[in-house]
Amino acid sequence: MNQPIHQETDDNDWPPISTGVAIALTLFAAWIAWQHFLTADAWVFIVDNANLALHEAGHPIVGLLSSRLMVYGGTIFQLLFPMVFAHYFLRERQSSGWAASLLWLADNLMNVGRYMKDARAGELPLVGGGDHDWTEIFSRWGVLAHDIRIGNGMKILGLALAVYAVWWAWQHRNHD
Repeated sequence: MNQPIHQETDDNDWPPISTGVAIALTLFAAWIAWQHFLTADAWVFIVDNANLALHEAGHPIVGLLSSRLMVYGGTIFQLLFPMVFAHYFLRERQSSGWAASLLWLADNLMNVGRYMKDARAGELPLVGGGDHDWTEIFSRWGVLAHDIRIGNGMKILGLALAVYAVWWAWQHRNHD
C-alpha cells in the first residue's frame, strides 16, 4: 500500500524559523514594499529582473498552445513559478522556504499591479518594444478604463501577502 508523502497535520509540525531568518524576511518584505510603493521605478532590481525573464519566457511557451492565449503567458509564468515553489515548501513543511516563496509571489503580484496600472498610459519600457499585455487583456475584457483601480488592487493584494508572510514567519520562529 502506498503511503502519502506528507500526511495532513496541524500547524505545529513546521520546524521553527530562527530569529535571524525572520528578521531577514522582514527586511526583504520592507524593501519590496518600499520599492513598489515609495520609489518612482517601483522595481526591485535583482528580483524583478529575474521575474521579467520568467514573464517573457511565458509568452512563447503559452503561445505554443494558443496564439490567442499567448498574451496571458507572461503573467501566468510570472505568478506560477513562485506558486510552484510555495507549494513545494508547503508540502515539505520547510518554514523559511515557504515564507520566502510567499514574499516572491507578493513581489510578483505588486509587479503585475504596476504593469496593469500602465495599460492606458503605456509609459513602461517593454521588452522588444512589443504590445502592452494588459492593454490587450483589459481591452478584451472591456475594463481598460479601470486599469489603475485594478492595478492598485493587485498591488494591495501583493502587500497583504507580504505582510502575511512576515507575520507567519514570526509566528513560527524559534523562541530561544
